[in-house]
Amino acid sequence: MGTNWFGVDMAPLAGGYSGETFTVGSGDDCVVLRIYRREPERALVDASLLRLMRGLVEVPKVVDVRPPSADSPALLVTERLSGVPLDTVLREPPPRLHWESLGLALGRVLGTLSGVPFLESGFFTDARLTVSSGGLPHDLPEWAASHRETSRLASWPERDWQALRELVDTAQDLLDADVARGPARTVLAHGDFNPKNILVDPRDAVVTGLVDWEFAHAGSVHTDFGNFTRFERDERLVEPLAEGFMGAAPGHIEDPFDLGRAIDLWALIELAGRTPPNPVCELASRLLLEQARTGRLSAWPWEGRRVDPLGAEHVS
Repeated sequence: MGTNWFGVDMAPLAGGYSGETFTVGSGDDCVVLRIYRREPERALVDASLLRLMRGLVEVPKVVDVRPPSADSPALLVTERLSGVPLDTVLREPPPRLHWESLGLALGRVLGTLSGVPFLESGFFTDARLTVSSGGLPHDLPEWAASHRETSRLASWPERDWQALRELVDTAQDLLDADVARGPARTVLAHGDFNPKNILVDPRDAVVTGLVDWEFAHAGSVHTDFGNFTRFERDERLVEPLAEGFMGAAPGHIEDPFDLGRAIDLWALIELAGRTPPNPVCELASRLLLEQARTGRLSAWPWEGRRVDPLGAEHVS
């Protein structure tokens, strides 16, 4: 049910971590309002990212952005883009969906993101997109060990934990070998590149919007590919996705599946160990355990091509 904001219709939208998101108004005058209570500085960062990427990928135009004040939390107002969330399309694909064209379009978006370079990795701290000097952690085995001590991974049997350590070492070797092949590029990573944050036109198989930039950072060229293919394994989509990505990315991308899954272990370990868990954390835990027990980054514990990250499993 909608609420009222200064006499204008207002309805909540799904999605977002650090903000509360609403549609305001209706018809051609409808905009999206995000309220930043937990991370107010992120409103200015997100606005800058949208302005940076406008014209390069489909992102909403910034209408207004306001830092927090004594009378109001931080706010970001953007236009509302057309299109259907990709997770909705994948849940019940239309019979004439052109999977290859859609996958190629998604891959080209990833290629464009990978062409936005930064000098160092880290999180953005202000409207100028200053990268935090602390950067991101770089030692995957150390990252896993810290979660063994402080997260739900502490309850894993020793045998499974040792299997995970071996998998982590394998992933780190893959990432080190990639760096050895050439200079590691630090690029703009959306950080949450998955179907719930991607708008598409299923009739024309085109991407109409990339939203929810609150996890965007300067990081690995493989981050977003790994994020997308964590729970999406349908060959009809991910094979052309890889093709579009490798074709559009500057430089030479090798082994996107292996390297994407290797870099995604950072997020997968954090999600699997998070407390209290949510449906996505439970899926991550099950996937991570299967990967550890089989010793394969490509392991998949479900029958079928995909699962619904909101918790309900789907075979497509």
